[in-house]
Amino acid sequence: MLGCVLAKKESRTDMNPTPLGRLAFLIFGATLALVFSPDSLPAEESELRLPFLTLRNPGGPDGPSEFFGDERSDLRAGWCDLQKVDVGGLMPVLDAAPAFVREQFLRVDGVLVLEPADLLDGLQKDVWQAPPALFVHGYFIDFEKGCRRAALLRENAGLHERRLWFSWPSDGDIANYARDEADLYWSVPDLVDAIIDLDHRLGADVGVHVLGHSLGARGVVLALQEVAHRRPDIRLGEVVLLAPDMDFAIFTRILPHIAQIAEGITVYVTDDDRPLALSAQLHGYPRLGEAGNDVAALSGLEVVDVSGLPKDSASGHLYHIHNRQVGEDLHLLLKGGLRAGERQNLVQTGPNSWDLRP
Repeated sequence: MLGCVLAKKESRTDMNPTPLGRLAFLIFGATLALVFSPDSLPAEESELRLPFLTLRNPGGPDGPSEFFGDERSDLRAGWCDLQKVDVGGLMPVLDAAPAFVREQFLRVDGVLVLEPADLLDGLQKDVWQAPPALFVHGYFIDFEKGCRRAALLRENAGLHERRLWFSWPSDGDIANYARDEADLYWSVPDLVDAIIDLDHRLGADVGVHVLGHSLGARGVVLALQEVAHRRPDIRLGEVVLLAPDMDFAIFTRILPHIAQIAEGITVYVTDDDRPLALSAQLHGYPRLGEAGNDVAALSGLEVVDVSGLPKDSASGHLYHIHNRQVGEDLHLLLKGGLRAGERQNLVQTGPNSWDLRP
């Protein structure tokens, strides 16, 4: 064990209110977050522990985001300790508040650092009787935010203990997209090694699920292309790409390679994702996570369009943690093993595409 640090901060996820109700909740939620700071409230509702692998440099002892920074480093591992803040009689009201408010009431209380082999050995013995899910975050995510967001996805999708978070050295700075891209590409070889190592530890009967959000989904695709090259015999579980920030045409060239090693590939898209729209303008080509791409001719994947669901974030980019119905669909896919045609509330719109409807 290398060390341990304690810190504080933040929250929970979701709901689908009416437009008028959402406006009221926005006003109420902002007031609630201002008046009831998480640091001023008792903090003993429940504790969450989240295992992680990270390529971030060790930082200072002042808090989780400082404990691991945004510079490149060797692979490390450990646990994030998080707690939901107990607001007593206001908890039912808080549960009905907008998702961004609930996130502010999940706080990171500590980080325990281990050698990667020690963490994976412990998980292999204690947890993984069923396929684990390795999640890769997107751009503009520092270590502390990443712990919270990974915990929110685990909770929203009902994955519970079967969740390992891979944290590459994103800056957590909205202005540093180009630098984040470079750091993501730099991290791909370690992600490849992590996927192969997990598969080796679990054995042939348990396929690793691999999930990526936004820019992290691009890293997942690039890593799996290399995994397929190095280990064409490997058999992974589900590959899930959430709001993937990747050139659609490039993905179509890589897809045949990764489809051979995955049990299934599911891509979640929407027509109102503002960060992906900006990325499309920046790169000059449509993003894989945007609705409307010509996916009918692609084999080996299922596309789920969430455009018809109520918007649970201003950006339209965080439905995987903010929308309960998306979480339920992920749960049926990853824990239930159901394909799109078997899952509720999915209406088929093409040979390999479905709309997720309220």
